[in-house]
Formats: sequence, structure tokens, C-alpha cells
Amino acid sequence: MKRKWWHDKVAYQIYPKSFLDTNGDGIGDLRGIISKLDYLKKLGIDIIWLSPVYKSPFVDQGYDIADYYAIAEEFGTMDEFDELLAEAKKRDMHIIMDLVINHCSDQHVWFRKALADPDGKYADYFYFRKGKNGNPPSNYRSYFGGSCWEPVPGTDKYYFHMFAKEQPDLNWENPELRQELYRMINWWLEKGLSGFRIDAIINIKKDPAFPDFAPDGTDGLASCIKMVENVEGVGELLEDLKKNTFEKYDAFTVGEVFNMKSDELPAFIGENGHFSTIFDFSAHCLSEGMHGWYDAPEIEFSKWREAIVRSQLEIQKYGFEANIIENHDEPRGASRFLPAYARNPAGVKMLGTVSVLLRGIPFIYQGQEIGMKNAEWNCMEEFDDINTKDQYQMAVRAGLSEREALEICGKMSRDNARTPVQWSGAENAGFTTGTPWLKVNSDYREINVAAQENDPDSVLNYYRRLVALRKSAAYKEVFTYGEFIPAYENLDGIMAFYRKDDSAHILVAANFGKKPVDIELEYMLKKVLLANRSHEEIGGTIGTIRLDSCDAVVLELM
Repeated sequence: MKRKWWHDKVAYQIYPKSFLDTNGDGIGDLRGIISKLDYLKKLGIDIIWLSPVYKSPFVDQGYDIADYYAIAEEFGTMDEFDELLAEAKKRDMHIIMDLVINHCSDQHVWFRKALADPDGKYADYFYFRKGKNGNPPSNYRSYFGGSCWEPVPGTDKYYFHMFAKEQPDLNWENPELRQELYRMINWWLEKGLSGFRIDAIINIKKDPAFPDFAPDGTDGLASCIKMVENVEGVGELLEDLKKNTFEKYDAFTVGEVFNMKSDELPAFIGENGHFSTIFDFSAHCLSEGMHGWYDAPEIEFSKWREAIVRSQLEIQKYGFEANIIENHDEPRGASRFLPAYARNPAGVKMLGTVSVLLRGIPFIYQGQEIGMKNAEWNCMEEFDDINTKDQYQMAVRAGLSEREALEICGKMSRDNARTPVQWSGAENAGFTTGTPWLKVNSDYREINVAAQENDPDSVLNYYRRLVALRKSAAYKEVFTYGEFIPAYENLDGIMAFYRKDDSAHILVAANFGKKPVDIELEYMLKKVLLANRSHEEIGGTIGTIRLDSCDAVVLELM
């Protein structure tokens, strides 16, 4: 495998709106990010991924871009963005941005021109189609609910949108549109970006005929994902994108890929793949319902372990994956993947240990390093997320009571990850001196950076030690390029694996169960590298170690 600059890096995602507000308007800003670069450096972060900071009406929190070349006033100025790039470079840190090119905002100048002339040049930047017998061109349901087709005023045409109606999809079959996007991407790379996280990228390939599919809901619609899953040729578009942009700059690219076909993995992340890496969503998919959040199953440990192991074994054949516990689109991992008895500092450390030491690029989401959890939601008015509001209505229509629907949303909403970062026990968790745009989690007085900063046993300081171990001179090679080998799969509640190469042999073991488990070591113990609790009793010969509930250990073996 050809070695790349990003292979041994640790990444951190910032959701700017909720990170840190410095001007009292209740919205996080670029100045707040700049002020915390040293904090991130101390955590061991090399790559910072910024969720969208482009000009936007924020219908979908910035994933509806109105101007790809402008910074939203809410976040600051282009001069401040340039300052962020410069300050990050001083600290040997890289900035990557969200790249949202499946769709744009209905406020973008391209779409406004398309609406003004539905038969003109810019209409072909999008998908404008005539209706059928007074109905939309096809029966697709958008990701956010309702038809994918929105009428074009004053015409018999509709435009296509897989997300909100304010997010019209871009027509990637149009070479002129592609060149516009490539120019924009290269402009940002020339400015000094190190790469991109690429949003919803599989969706760029459409079937221009937009055939109907059998309805899969009581609304008579079929999920638009069925078209994505049945159309061929996305690889050609992705290669064109790569060769005209990323390849020229040795850019680090992370694809948000949900619907890749199993035999396409080498093409996506192999030696000459479309992307540097893709996120591993295998565990997150376990809580997907057949129809929505309301019928989502509980995550079972055995299935979670199986999903992680299977993904690791498959992907290491070809390249690297990006490992996450949570992101801006998911509820908090501590509340999602840990059973109730494990939602404590030890459990949070345990989950972090497993995630950070897997093979691949670790991505830490803001607040994860202090163990932030889901918030308590008292009414639907407290939510902001467009998807959450749709899921609530779906649950009610399915027969759940309003209380039950609220409970489901409280468990699954993306807004759980979007509550402001808890910097201190001061008012509004130290996030803002004004009124926060989204409620602060009520547990901020117990869980915050300031309280954990000087506590050697805190989640924050454990994460610092964990990242430092992964990046240490002695073990960086094995944690970066070493093989992933599952271990002790026969033991209930145990997630364990070896990381092994010619230089080192490491065992990572964690007890997600309620009861203590004795593990018979298969190799002689050389050194205890890390433990989330005290493990002085571990001996230096072949023997048995006992892992209590929520214990995690990292052992170097002979």
C-alpha cells in the first residue's frame, strides 16, 4: 500500500453553529474555533472537519448552500476563515470542509435563474420534468418526507429534490455544471484546504427517466433511495470529479457513502479509489427502522460487535475507513451504543477506546471527548431539525401517541448532537453570553470541559492519553498499518481485537456486559499500555485477567 500523509492522523468534527460563540448572538462562529485550536492540539487532533460555513438560508443547517464562495455572516468573514487556515497551519493541523454538491439551496443564483427561465440554460443545471396527468413525474419520497418533486410556478413542470424542497438536486449529467463545481472545489484547495468530507455523494447519479417503484408506505410513495440503488454509473462521475480536483492536490477526501454495492469497495477506497476513505456506518445502520424512527430496533451488543468486526475485516483488504461513534447527523453515541448501566465515565472511555484503536482514521465529534449525551426534550417546539419534525409526524400517523412520538424523537434526533458544546458550568455552558440557538443540555454542570480539564481521571484526559498512545512513536506504526484481528468472540459482552504487525502485538479488550468476565490471555503479557480503570493486578505472565463491567484495557503482548 502506498503511504499517504493522512493515514496516521486523528480527525475532529466541528459543527460550527454549536461549537463556541464569541459575539453573543447565540451562534457559534469562526472566531470561537480559532480560540480553541490549542485545546484541539492538546487533544492530539491533526485534521479538523468543519460542517458547512458557506452562505445559506439554513433550512437544513447549512447543507443548503446559497453561495459556494462566501462565508455565512453568522459565522464570520472570509478574512477570519483565512486566519483559521493560517493558525491551523502554524500548529501543523489541517482543515477540511463539507462539500455539498448533490444539491444546493433554492436561493442559489443558478436555481433562481432556472426558475426565471425553466427552458433555459440553468434549468439544465437541475432536473426539471413535466408532470404526468396532473401528478408529479414519479412517485419518489424524499429523505425528509413528502414527494421529491416540487411544482415550478406557472408551468406544468416540477423540479427534483431528494432532501428538502429548498434543496434542488444538481444535474451531474450536465458537463457544464460539473465544470462549475470543479472550479469551485479547486478554488478552495488553492486557498489552502487539505480536503473535504463529501456529503450525500452517492446520490449524484440519477436515472434521467425517473421510473416509478412499488410504493413502500401508506402515502403511496417509494423511497428515492430505490432509484439510487438501481442506477449504474456513479463511479464514472466520481472518477471525473477526482481527476479534475482532488488528485491534483493530494487532497484528503472522506465520502459519506450509504448505498455502495458490496463489490464496489475497492473502487471507492482502494489504492486508486474515488476517495481517501469512507465513513463506517455499519453500526449506525443497526438502529434503522423499516419505516422510520418509530419502528427502529434497539441495538444489541452482539449485532454491534458483529457489524464492526465484519466491516473492519472487509475494508482492511483494500484501504482505510473513517471510524466514528457519532456525528452531526446522529444522536450521541454514549446514549445510543451504551446500555443504561454503562452510561457513565467508565463506559464512555470504554467506547472511545474501541473506536479510536480500530484500524482506520478515527473521527472524534465535538463533545464526544467529554462524554456528552442526548439531551432531555420536553416538547417538539424545542427541536430545530427538519428531519426530526418529519419523523414525529410519521410516528403520529403510524398510531403512536404524541408523548410516544416525542420520546422517539428525543432518542433519535440529530439535534442531540447539535446542542452547544459544554465548555463550563457557567450559564449556557460557557457557549454564549446570549441566547443559544438551540437548548443547552441540562447536564452541563456535571459534564463540561472546565470540570474535566484538571481531573486526571476525567473522560477528557483519558481521550488525550488514548490519542497520544495511538500516535506515539512506539505504537503509531501498528495502530496505523497493523492488522485488525478479532478476538474472544465467544465471550458474551466482550469486544476485543488484536492490532498486529512485525513491530508490536496489541490486545484491545472491553467488557460491555453487566458481569465481570475472565479472559485467558493467549500470549504473554509484556506491558499494560492503557486502562480506563486501575489494573495493577494484571500480571506479567500467561494468565487470566478479569474485566469488570465497563472495563477496557490495551495490552502489549509478547
